Amino acid sequence: MEKYSVGSLNLTVVDSEKNLQFPALTLYPTQEKSSPVSFGKYQIEIAPNANPAAGTFPVVVISHGGGGNPLLYRDLAVHLAKHGFIVSLPEHPGNNRSDNSLENTNENLELRPRHVKLCADAVMADAKLKDCVLKEKTAVIGHSLGGYTALAAAGGMPWLSMKEKLLVESDPRVHAVVLMAPATAWFVHGGSLRNVTASILLYHAELDTLTTTWQAQLVQDYIPHKNNLKMVCVENAGHYSFLAPFPADMKSPNFPPSMDPPGFDREAFHVTMNEEIKDFLLEKFK
Repeated sequence: MEKYSVGSLNLTVVDSEKNLQFPALTLYPTQEKSSPVSFGKYQIEIAPNANPAAGTFPVVVISHGGGGNPLLYRDLAVHLAKHGFIVSLPEHPGNNRSDNSLENTNENLELRPRHVKLCADAVMADAKLKDCVLKEKTAVIGHSLGGYTALAAAGGMPWLSMKEKLLVESDPRVHAVVLMAPATAWFVHGGSLRNVTASILLYHAELDTLTTTWQAQLVQDYIPHKNNLKMVCVENAGHYSFLAPFPADMKSPNFPPSMDPPGFDREAFHVTMNEEIKDFLLEKFK
């Protein structure tokens, strides 16, 4: 049963060291009445700038895929906020739908986990939210390149080659990770994931042609504590099946993120997946 309505804040996360900033729509539990708010073609039922509900809530940061849009995970974010999580949706600078100038660069691989950490910091420092935030532990959810980001934030050590390590900034607060069709090719070095001790729920898609099964298997092979991992193979799903269902007028074979393999019901799957992720996180933060 849902416990809360959903409040929202438009946070601006500042990276002073890199001299840049980026937005992070942040959803959180509230007792105030929500109503539909449009974000372009997407609609979310929220109460903008509402007061948070009484209590202390874990922070979850959702990292979108390369060249993506954080709003594509809106249904999951809303579901989690309704059940007692503060969920932040950063737009990765230089690697989003409006500005993809850092695509395929080492700088992007370095910035992404750093910005997940800074996003959590911004939530915890926000005047409206700081008194209701669980500060000791966080969770990161990542899809595709966001899966790389989540693993790096949780202590993964990416390598550009078997001889060249990429230095990234991890976050020791990351207590739980959810991976959806994760891109993991930077962790092929045998020791890449030895410091990842967070609990992991990993979804991989049976018919994914972009991040194929070996990338999920790599996580299972290289994390130090196998019992920390739950793997789910989603039958008949494709790489984009983890994105929230698109409005009918956006669905087209010319827009691959809106499409699934024949016979796959994205709407029904998201009802199941969102509930599974909620239950996984509630268990880890109880």
